[in-house]
Amino acid sequence: MAEPKLPEIELSIDAGNWPDEALLLQKMHGAIGAAISVADLRYAEGAELSILLTDDAAVQKLNLQWRNIDKPTNVLSFPAEDITIGEKAGMLLGDIVMGQETLAREAKDEGISFGDHFSHLVVHGFLHLFGYDHQNDVEADVMEQIEREALAKLGIADPY
Repeated sequence: MAEPKLPEIELSIDAGNWPDEALLLQKMHGAIGAAISVADLRYAEGAELSILLTDDAAVQKLNLQWRNIDKPTNVLSFPAEDITIGEKAGMLLGDIVMGQETLAREAKDEGISFGDHFSHLVVHGFLHLFGYDHQNDVEADVMEQIEREALAKLGIADPY
């Protein structure tokens, strides 16, 4: 089975102590490809995705503005359109924003590599763009199982 064609990724790094951009892009491509394959995600040919890598201060501002939560988080996802699970997405998939300090702290606290945690959060954020969520136990179980399978394809241990 041929690997799915990945969406175009517009990567911006505006703050934070992030690793090498080429390494981050490699991790993003792997994580997104695994998520697409496991969840059978569909989108328009030539679809685009924006990923912003920043610091906790910027994530906290976005979290307050859009979710009314005044603290940073590891990843935020902003779908370009509301789609339901299984529906084909259009040309603009949306935006994923990640906070470097929270990501690094969580990886250290969980005893996993920064790269593996980064890959997990890319999968997690990408699934949100396709209607997946974790607002209740049933939704969380479905989303977590897809994450486990996608990460296993990348040789990354079960994060849960």
